[in-house]
Amino acid sequence: MWIYEKKLLYPVKIVQPNVKLAKLIGNLLGGGAGETSAGLTYLNHRFYMPDERTRAVLTDIGTEELSHVEMLQTMMRQALKGAKKDDLIKYDMMGWVNAYGEGPFYADSNGVPWSSQFAASTGDAVADLTHDMGAEQRARAGYNAAMRFCDDPDGMNALQFLREREIVHYQRFGEALEHVYDLQSKKKCF
Repeated sequence: MWIYEKKLLYPVKIVQPNVKLAKLIGNLLGGGAGETSAGLTYLNHRFYMPDERTRAVLTDIGTEELSHVEMLQTMMRQALKGAKKDDLIKYDMMGWVNAYGEGPFYADSNGVPWSSQFAASTGDAVADLTHDMGAEQRARAGYNAAMRFCDDPDGMNALQFLREREIVHYQRFGEALEHVYDLQSKKKCF
């Protein structure tokens, strides 16, 4: 179904430990509005779409969201590698490193584990696509917030790339929603 290339969607190279950046990445990775939630939600929603065209949009974007997860996991690993104890204490990441080491985990920046409750679904194409558009806006807002506090140029470039992809996804979901409305008006059912 997928072809996996052993490279990131966008190159990531955090060369200095940056615990503050790692903390910011937590919400983007495993929070309720994070990439894990988005990817799993969209891949589930595709099964409720009325035709192949809309299923393809959900498959494409859901798969890309999983590549965003991979980027964020890489960023977190790089940002925590070799971090000093004082920085871990300062940014309240001692518990994280104690529980998960220097690696990523599906949790928000406070260590609250990801939950399947974050992957909402109704089985209704219009409701789910509208939800997906909102999810992309929440993700965009999350990247904006992280970028406000990011002081690492390499991290900033990756965050900007991911933010721009959320805008594109929002647009594609909007197009898919218009298509579903067109299909429904032709069938005269809602």
